[in-house]
Amino acid sequence: MNTAVGGTATAADRDASRVPVRRLTVLYDAECGLCSFLRDWLVRQPQLVPLELLPAASAEARRRFPGLDHGATLDEITVVGDAGQVYQGTAAWIVTLWALREHRGLAHRLSTPTGARLARGATLAAAKWRGAQRGGRADRRADGWVYDPGFGWTYHPPGCAGGARPTGP
Repeated sequence: MNTAVGGTATAADRDASRVPVRRLTVLYDAECGLCSFLRDWLVRQPQLVPLELLPAASAEARRRFPGLDHGATLDEITVVGDAGQVYQGTAAWIVTLWALREHRGLAHRLSTPTGARLARGATLAAAKWRGAQRGGRADRRADGWVYDPGFGWTYHPPGCAGGARPTGP
């Protein structure tokens, strides 16, 4: 997926094939062990395109990218280009590898139809592993997001002012 953040720009001025990418922001789940491991690995890699690693759904991510579905950024890796391009899932992994000096060739191979199937399989395997680390049970975050392997991510706002608890699930 490749779309403009905020939806206000025309496709022509946000087209990744014609607009050079000079910087990428990788949104990752800071509470996920695998995501944090990969974040640490990425910052150690020589980069052809600078990568900024930013916790998904954080206050800073919400401020900088108000047009994103921040719940979805917790569920699936999201990368935002400096010209507003948004990559999610398999495309996000491929563009991240493309930014790395030692892995650009691999990114090009993964962008072919055959390579894309392999990349998608790796992405799904990582998602399955993340779900297994939660032991098949719901994972509640302090910011109100809850992950349940059977239902995915849902948002339950933290307690109301004055200590009252919100109604509902």
